[in-house]
Amino acid sequence: MKLAMQMSPSSSNGEAGSELRGALASCRAALIGIAAFSGLINLLSLTGSLFMLEVYDRVLPSRSVPTLVGLSIITALLFIFQGILEITRGRMLVRIGNQIDWRLSDRVYELVVRLPLRTRGSGDGLQPVRDLDTVRSVLSGSGPAALFDLPWLPFYLAICFAFHPLIGATALGGAVILVLLTLLTDRLSRRSVQKASNHAAARNRLADASRRNAEVLVSMAMSVHLLARWRQLGTAYRDQQKIASDISGGFGISGRILRMMLQSAVLAVGAYLVIHQEASGGIIIASSILTGRALAPVDLAIGNWKNFIAARQSWLRLEQLLALLPASAHQLPLPAPKATLVVEKLSVTAPASEKLLVTDVNFFLKAGSALAIIGASGSGKSSLVRALVGAWQPARGVVRLDGASLGQWSPDALGRHIGYLPQDVELFEGSIAENIARFEPNPPMESVLAAANAAGIHQLIVSLPEGYNTQIGEQGTLLSAGQRQRLALARALYGDPFLVVLDEPNSNLDAEGEEALGRAILGVRARGGIVLIVAHRSSALAAVDFVMTMLHGRQQAFGPKDEVLALAARREPPPGPFKVVSQSATST
Repeated sequence: MKLAMQMSPSSSNGEAGSELRGALASCRAALIGIAAFSGLINLLSLTGSLFMLEVYDRVLPSRSVPTLVGLSIITALLFIFQGILEITRGRMLVRIGNQIDWRLSDRVYELVVRLPLRTRGSGDGLQPVRDLDTVRSVLSGSGPAALFDLPWLPFYLAICFAFHPLIGATALGGAVILVLLTLLTDRLSRRSVQKASNHAAARNRLADASRRNAEVLVSMAMSVHLLARWRQLGTAYRDQQKIASDISGGFGISGRILRMMLQSAVLAVGAYLVIHQEASGGIIIASSILTGRALAPVDLAIGNWKNFIAARQSWLRLEQLLALLPASAHQLPLPAPKATLVVEKLSVTAPASEKLLVTDVNFFLKAGSALAIIGASGSGKSSLVRALVGAWQPARGVVRLDGASLGQWSPDALGRHIGYLPQDVELFEGSIAENIARFEPNPPMESVLAAANAAGIHQLIVSLPEGYNTQIGEQGTLLSAGQRQRLALARALYGDPFLVVLDEPNSNLDAEGEEALGRAILGVRARGGIVLIVAHRSSALAAVDFVMTMLHGRQQAFGPKDEVLALAARREPPPGPFKVVSQSATST
């Protein structure tokens, strides 16, 4: 299948190539079937030409009505059979598109989730989804059917030459011109289609950012200024779309007109041959119909060429992203961690950056410990905890749970042992119970209730009209900032994870919420878990037993809370990374 060949990866190495080829290979039997159906369809496409040939050369001279009726019945049956085959082929193409979508959809979702953690986030986050939709829709359309019919062009031309060399030469000349039009369409429209795609992605990013920050835009009249950028991107997108559509449409119409002119030219050549008694009258009509059928796939391919280019670009983008983020390797299951957290010479960079945000952090905690990480804004606290939960990959160093590095766990298995409350709370559209249970299918209600009680939010939830079934809206917009933060705390505590990491968990909490937070930390310690909390408020330190201070991405002090706070109160900067306790002291 030529479209598949155009979209298939050019490199023969890498996991991405095997994934994409595997998706196509899963449709091999269907593709073979479509090729066979296309062969039958093209053979049956001779029906009209042969019918006209017989009518002009046999029925009219003999004036035989029974012969005409018999030919008409046979022709009608063949046309019906051809229609059934074309319907079946179209449905098979739709199912091939759906099959490829099904094979790649999970990996595309994984790309959407993991890309922000591996790149600078400057691209359109939903572009992989759109690329997969483009590939599926093109494969399900009429364009691939034309590509299956194109190899039969020489067959039709051979029949034209069999009618008469002059008829064959006329059809061949038209075919060459149409093929040249196809190549010109590809060459002239490729860059415009790519630019239009880039402008559309930029406009989508602006629209999404504006939607997420609607309050800021309206309250500070920023929407007026961003509207100019929106118009600029929209104009650029429309201009490139117009160029691509004009080229594709212009060549498409030119090809269609040329095909009709060619059919008339074949009629004229046939009439000339009949006048000179070099061909029969039936050949005039038959050769004209045959020529039109031979060049119809070329005409259709030109009309769909813009879609082919878009699908090819989407396929190549998917190939690059799949190579950048290969599927996670299968990991042997490890026992649940229950003893230690070790951080060894950990250095952290932002995704797709080489600048170190955290440098050479070392500490060791045992079950039942709670560590507060404090420091000025920009000291690297949030960057550190992102690496501790596995969201960011360390530039060097390692994080270990019970001696096993985070990379030895599969993402799903690791996530069950980690509770994470980020600085910017994000909830998902759904019920309160679903958000607490991390959207786990059929979660045990006792675990949901336990997490809500641990976060001190149970009474607040049951006071709502629908309780745990209350729908919170997109990003939890139906809840206040404090309620969202406490609900996210319950989500972090769901399932009693061993490591609970809280980044500024009290930034939106009132006094009651801060008391609940302190009880939650003590509860995790009591059951043998480890808590890390990033905090600016001193009230968050009440439930911890260790403190680490950071400055400019470096660990300044680590030890028992009272000793480190006393050191900070004296404002005596320690000489380099400071650790005031022995390893045995950390087991408190």
